[in-house]
Amino acid sequence: MRGTTVLPGTKELSPPPGAPPLHRLEVVRPNVMPFAIGTFDTIGPMSRAAFPHRHTFYEIVHVTAGAGAHVVDLARWELRPPHLCVIAPGQLHHWQDVTGLDGSVVLFTEDFLLDHPGDRDLLRHLSGRPWLTLDDRAHAETSRLVAELDEEYRRGADGFETVLRALLHVLVVRAARLGAPPGGAAPEVPGAPGMLQAPVSDRARAVTEEFTRLIAGATDPELWSVHACARRIGVTSGYLAEAVRTATGRTPGQLLREARTHEAKRLLARTDMTVRQVARRVGMADPAYFCRFFRRETGVSPGDFRRGGDIHHDHRIQSIAPAGRPS
Repeated sequence: MRGTTVLPGTKELSPPPGAPPLHRLEVVRPNVMPFAIGTFDTIGPMSRAAFPHRHTFYEIVHVTAGAGAHVVDLARWELRPPHLCVIAPGQLHHWQDVTGLDGSVVLFTEDFLLDHPGDRDLLRHLSGRPWLTLDDRAHAETSRLVAELDEEYRRGADGFETVLRALLHVLVVRAARLGAPPGGAAPEVPGAPGMLQAPVSDRARAVTEEFTRLIAGATDPELWSVHACARRIGVTSGYLAEAVRTATGRTPGQLLREARTHEAKRLLARTDMTVRQVARRVGMADPAYFCRFFRRETGVSPGDFRRGGDIHHDHRIQSIAPAGRPS
């Protein structure tokens, strides 16, 4: 997401009551690239935060040691290092009962992908199944690449920004290979369209990618409509519909509906927000209408989903939904 790099001490973004914190990427001085890399210790305590939160930036984590679990959206992933993890803007995550956590953390915003804009699609797909267990070869290759990124970042020699972007591109592409199922197809991302399905003009591609970015990491309740997204992008609703349908084979409304449902699931499972608050958060003023919408899309009510009634749809939900949460 653009415009999310801030100087240390900048006032934190204020989420709605009950919503999880929203963190931005801090830099040490003005005009510094929106990128950082380090260990869990050097990045700071927020890199191992034990409470649900979300970012306005991407995070790639190479876990080399530790026990416990990492919870991302609706899934709880046990630590059995080595692992590689990709977290996209807007995703909820936290570390649970973790001890001995060690490894490297890479942080960057959308702006840092300037040289390789196609990496946005790869990162969105990787965030759909963010937890990758590495075999010996993949672990060794990832360790070497992350060490190169860290060395280049710390040295800051002439042209280091270009080198960092190139090395990050290699890391993202290799991670996408690890995350692809047999046959090479990319994994599906809940609430976001897949790779472009058909040849389209450069403008249509850019519009579709921007729409995808908006709905995948949406934190603004006012963006939950096709018209609002079109206005934010600077095109008409008709052009947005034509571009997205040509590129993905689906309508903006279908993709937005999936994104709304996924965001509602995130908030119901990982926060103490009431159903009324969740409804407002996904752009629905009427809680009754939201309940009907959620049941139609998932087969269960928001309350049943929060209490673990969505086991048929996602067997992992029971393991992360604390007992006795309000609905």
